[in-house]
Amino acid sequence: MTDDEAGAASGVTDEGELNLGLLMFIPYRFMESAVMDALKAAGHDISLTQARVFQRIGPDGSRLAELAAASQVSKQTIGSIVDQLERAGYVRRVPDPRDARARLVTLTDQGHHLVELSLPVVRDIQDQWTARLGPTRTRQLRQALEALREISDPHR
Repeated sequence: MTDDEAGAASGVTDEGELNLGLLMFIPYRFMESAVMDALKAAGHDISLTQARVFQRIGPDGSRLAELAAASQVSKQTIGSIVDQLERAGYVRRVPDPRDARARLVTLTDQGHHLVELSLPVVRDIQDQWTARLGPTRTRQLRQALEALREISDPHR
């Protein structure tokens, strides 16, 4: 591995700065940890892996293949994680109204409760970030990240 490759792998650019990907990940990880702490404090025993799949379930449900692609894991792995979430009562599988052969993973009432617990935590952190950056810079950051999403998120 060259020094450049080692720096990229460590998250540091040639100039010794953290790369943009890592700079975007650190605040995300902070928010994710805060949400996980809130869920645990409310008595929900959901793993980080389960939570990362759970958050990708669309409002009208998602197929296992969609969840696998969005989570970048195999269908078999997604099936196992969804099984765990289903046993815990957070999701259920229902027939897909667009295709009788397919099934959708949807949130149960308990799953919606997880979302309800998470939203105030997310809002509070976003409010803290806005207080730190100011409304103009926060809006610019959002616009910049949305522009990057257009070229980096095949699941948008």
